[in-house]
Amino acid sequence: MKKYILILFLLMFTQFSAQDKVTSVMTLSEYLGYVKTYHPIVKQANLAINNSEAKLLKARGAFDPKIEVDFDKKQFKEKEYYNKLNGAFKIPTYYGLEFKANFENNSGEFLSPEANVPTDGLYAAGVSASLLKGLLINKRMAALKQAKFFINQAREDQQILVNEILYTASLSYFNWLKTYNEKLVYDDFLENAVIRFSNTKRAFEEGDKAAIDTLEAGITLNNRKLNLEKARIKLVKASLELSNFLWLNDNTPVELQDNIIPDISTIQNVDTTFNIALFNDANFDLNNHPKIRSLEYKIQSLNIDRKLKMNNLLPKLDVQYNFLTQTPRQSNSLIVDNYKAGINFKLPIFLRKERGDLKLAKIKLQDAKLENEATKVTIKNKVNAVQQELESFIVQSNYISTIVNDYGTLLKAEERKFFLGESSLFLVNYRESKLIETKLKAIDVENKFFKSKANLFKAAVISIAE
Repeated sequence: MKKYILILFLLMFTQFSAQDKVTSVMTLSEYLGYVKTYHPIVKQANLAINNSEAKLLKARGAFDPKIEVDFDKKQFKEKEYYNKLNGAFKIPTYYGLEFKANFENNSGEFLSPEANVPTDGLYAAGVSASLLKGLLINKRMAALKQAKFFINQAREDQQILVNEILYTASLSYFNWLKTYNEKLVYDDFLENAVIRFSNTKRAFEEGDKAAIDTLEAGITLNNRKLNLEKARIKLVKASLELSNFLWLNDNTPVELQDNIIPDISTIQNVDTTFNIALFNDANFDLNNHPKIRSLEYKIQSLNIDRKLKMNNLLPKLDVQYNFLTQTPRQSNSLIVDNYKAGINFKLPIFLRKERGDLKLAKIKLQDAKLENEATKVTIKNKVNAVQQELESFIVQSNYISTIVNDYGTLLKAEERKFFLGESSLFLVNYRESKLIETKLKAIDVENKFFKSKANLFKAAVISIAE
């Protein structure tokens, strides 16, 4: 597949002379494949996942072991006031526990009595814990859990954003196809107008037609040229719009060349390209929709925040206990008689800040749940509406095809009567104008049908094949 796409773009960029240009068809599948692979906004969407992964790495860093060294020395007028060294190795755990190993060695003439330690230093090993607030959930635990939800949410949001880009790009392709088909119509009927004008002029010169018929044929010819020129400039504008979505791997924009044309048989493979060939409204599971999954991850993250705020209502009770020894290599030196312990208790009287934070967290959580329910209804109704619209366009397409065939039959009959001298050029031009009008309507109906397919692809956030 990549080989054929490469060949396509080689054709697009190779400079040919006008007579040597080879027409190449760019299908919807090839076009969307390049958009999905190289468009800058698609790459930008991938950065959202990288950003969430970096935040997850940052959150995990809160549980990294730490080495701390604190050295403090004061010397004045040849006196060593103090020389204090304190080194520690800390291992934080998932719950509110932290293990710690410590070495302390102090000397000097003016040390505080509590800082006096044996000559070879004092070793400590112990644990600190939050027994109430921060035991089952704390900021580090909440940040890690939320980071995991954020990375999952980012994946869903990335899929939605890529789907949005592909949807917009497909509309540009369908507009390009529409303007190309309109130009083909005017090309065909310009050729008819040229032949009719030439025949009418020759008939006038031979005395079989009046001069007014030549004038009318000339007016019709100029009208066809005018319409063709309008169609041509519309095609140029549509091609430039399409080029907005074409990029190379090195972020170089691509300008669509004149020898690249759309696939006029797109209607046969649009379902396969959008991966909606087997889509069934009845089996559509809203819970698997990326937008709903994204909101579910958001709700779970907000629920973690609510639990954290609820935990903050508890009193703070931090305790620590450390065994002390000056001979750490002797296993029996760690005895309960030599220790350093502490308790820290804290409780705000009114808890107004904590109660306010909890209330705000509950409001955010309820808001997200309501958004989730409303989004489910919106997506379901949107998918249902698009499905009914597609069914209607199938009916409209059948009607317009019949009308086009009937107008074509009328035009052929009128041309035959005109050839036999039983009709006028005015009636032939009238029949032809109605046929042109109807063909353009058929192209417009087909374009709206394609847009509805794209809307279904967007509403259901379906992933296209790689």
